[in-house]
Amino acid sequence: MNEKIKEQILIIRNSGVTNMFDVNRVQHEANCLGFYELVLYLEEHKDEYGRFILTGETP
Repeated sequence: MNEKIKEQILIIRNSGVTNMFDVNRVQHEANCLGFYELVLYLEEHKDEYGRFILTGETP
């Protein structure tokens, strides 16, 4: 996970628009905001994303 992806995740989290465990909705919000890197990241790295949401840790 690079800094850009992390920043995009935090922007969506801080908006409070969705439960961050609802990955499909997070992808939808990312798409609406033009965060296409995050949309693709979530397709390929769901486990890594979940670990970040739960612990704040990145690999």
